[in-house]
Amino acid sequence: MNKRKICVVITARPSYSRIKTALTAIRNHPSLELQLVVAGSALLDRYGNAVDYIENDGFKIDAKVFMVLEGENKTSMAKTTGLGVMELANTFYNLKPDAVVTIADRFETLATSIAASYQNIPLIHIQGGEVTGNIDEKVRHANTKLADIHLVASEDAKLRVIKMGEDANYVFNTGCPSIDIAYKVSKSPKLNFNPITKYGGVGHTINWQEGYVVVMQHPVTTEYHQAKENVLTTLKVIHELGIPAFWFWPNVDAGADGTSNGIRSYREIHKPENIHFFKNMIPEDFLRLLINSKCLVGNSSVGIRECAYLGVPVINIGTRQNGRARGNNVMDVSYKQDEIKSGILNRIEAKNIISNDTLYGDGNSGDKIANIIAEVELRFHKTISY
Repeated sequence: MNKRKICVVITARPSYSRIKTALTAIRNHPSLELQLVVAGSALLDRYGNAVDYIENDGFKIDAKVFMVLEGENKTSMAKTTGLGVMELANTFYNLKPDAVVTIADRFETLATSIAASYQNIPLIHIQGGEVTGNIDEKVRHANTKLADIHLVASEDAKLRVIKMGEDANYVFNTGCPSIDIAYKVSKSPKLNFNPITKYGGVGHTINWQEGYVVVMQHPVTTEYHQAKENVLTTLKVIHELGIPAFWFWPNVDAGADGTSNGIRSYREIHKPENIHFFKNMIPEDFLRLLINSKCLVGNSSVGIRECAYLGVPVINIGTRQNGRARGNNVMDVSYKQDEIKSGILNRIEAKNIISNDTLYGDGNSGDKIANIIAEVELRFHKTISY
């Protein structure tokens, strides 16, 4: 019996941690053959090139697809998606997979879905049915309508996908693979590395050993013109509080140039002695950094998913995560300086009373995903179910 060839496309740095345990489970499954494609910003150094981490984990990359146009604005996002359709269509034609996996809601994932669907290749969408606060909302649901099989991360996401007219027999709640890594870290949470020694980064060598916060603030595509102003506000709050902080670079979305410029200009002008900046870390190290922190500040979905499981307090700034199911670890605040400051102080006080939440899985999602992909009927045609 021939193995099913399953082509997984990773288009951005965060997507790797979202799929890593599923990649391992697919590779190890006796009925499956993993084809791994790395594309988009996952190949770019300035956004934390993920290739070295992927290869160090022992994965063989079958194809690299360079598709990101310069600009980091809404027009370059649209053009990048178009270029991605052309390049990924060729990649799938050459690899001839039995099914393609697309992940979540980043704009590049739409290129994966279109390139597979128009070639009658069964499309598997991971993490459909969730609610988000910007263009990701449209992309996620568009991926759902193009996909033939849905592997969602929560029960409310499953119900939402079914309400969109998808056949319930092809909608499975597997949890989120990123929780598998969080589960592993929770069993051995000690911070067993020096972040600055291991990853370098830029900025002052901060005194993090007595406690620190982690900051990850991405641009919001529907508010991209405010990206620089918003990140400068958060920088000022963190600087004034004086708490040691590890700050991570943003995703390549519209507005990323504003966020990046804001970080660079603030760093050069004010030289904050309590902030150190990183581009990337391997998923296990990043989560170990989080579980040992006082709190996470920003608008990353890691605050909604992994931090809920790990019981890490989160100050969620602005609209990027609007509507997404969340645990009691999250406090939502606006972009106002006083709200961010009081939110951080509140969450630091709350750290010892926040409970863990299995909202997005319990730690075995990767195996569930591989087993379903090995057994489910692969199809490339469907009709709305009502």
